Formats: sequence, structure tokens, C-alpha cells
Amino acid sequence: MPRILLIDDDEHLGAPLASYFARFDYVLESTTRPSDGLAKLRAGSYDAAILDVMLPEMDGFALCREIRKESDIPIVMLTARGEVMDRVVGLELGADDYLPKPFEPRELVARVQTILRRQRSAPPAQPAQRREFDGLSIDLDKREVLRHGERVELTGTEFELLALLADPPGKVWSRDDILNRLRGHEAELYTRAVDIVISRLRKKLEPLDCIKTLRNAGYTLAVGKSGP
Repeated sequence: MPRILLIDDDEHLGAPLASYFARFDYVLESTTRPSDGLAKLRAGSYDAAILDVMLPEMDGFALCREIRKESDIPIVMLTARGEVMDRVVGLELGADDYLPKPFEPRELVARVQTILRRQRSAPPAQPAQRREFDGLSIDLDKREVLRHGERVELTGTEFELLALLADPPGKVWSRDDILNRLRGHEAELYTRAVDIVISRLRKKLEPLDCIKTLRNAGYTLAVGKSGP
């Protein structure tokens, strides 16, 4: 059963959510303090984390940043105010999804199911599961990316986006097409999220300049294939 860690300072939220998640065969554990949450993540094996923005010790954004230093575990942010800026900051720091408070437990389960399904789903059958380009190598089986032979640490969403752009390279993907492919279910379209993940991906791939923006069209991977 997948294990989910909830870090939220509402002491009355963990138990009912754990009962609800159990109906979908998920084990949800909870803690109210970021320091305890970090210790749990380091000591145990979790499939996803749910972080509230408003927390003691450090806010959810700082906590997300700390987690991303050590792990690419899928992260869902709970934004109490539901403000666009909260969503933008969370996504920029490496969160995979967001959900404004108050929320319906079923929607939270759906968001977690989607990011886990996206992470675990096998890539489409291809003659080879490695994409080789000039200065860039993408291993779809190992979910590993090398830039000039050096490993690049990507979140699950960043990897899925790069793999999408690479299949095939040169294809132009609109923001809506990318959102539909990465989300995997009907949800509020938030095109700014695509721009943020693209920006993070570009920064991590530097000095390669291979992700191009085509005005009013979308994004494409402009990089030559290596080898004969």
C-alpha cells in the first residue's frame, strides 16, 4: 500500500484524512511539525508528501525547498488562501501540484493518485528506452538524465515533461497539451504552471539551451541526436 506523509499543523486533520485515504488503499501518516516530517522522510519510505503552507518552525515553502535538496518525492502543497502567488512559489520550489484550502478529501486523493500514477506509469513502447542527443541523455527506464555525462537531479514532473518533449524532439507542444498529458485527469487548467516547470527544467539543463519557446504555439526540444 502506498504511504503518504501529511505535514499540517491542524491536529484534527490527520486522523480523518487517514481514515479517508484508507478507503482507497493508501496509508496516510501525519505530523504537525516540519522537523518531525523531515525526520520521518529521512527514516522511512514514502510515496508522496502533502505540505501545508502555514506551518510552525518553517513555512511550507521552506520545507518544500529542504525536501527537494534530498529527494524527488512527489509533493502536493495545501495553500490556505488559494492565492495564485502561493501556487507559483510552490511550483517554482519543486512542488508537483497544489490544492487550495478548504478542500474536498476526494479531490486530494485524486491529486495524489494522479501524480503517483504519472510517476509509475511506464513510458510508451519505443524501440529504445534511452534518448541520446548532443550533450543530453535521457534514460526512460532508470528515469535518469545526463547533461554532458553529469547526472541531473529532476523532480518527477520535470522528468515527465522532458521525456514528453523528447518524444519526438522537434514536436511543438502547447501548454494545454502538456497539462493534459501531465495531469492525467480533468482539473483546473493552470497554464502558468507549465511555464514554471519549463523554467526550472531550463535552469537545471544549463549550459544546454535546448528547450525553445515558440510564441503563441508552445514549447519544443531543439537538440540534435548524437551518433550516426
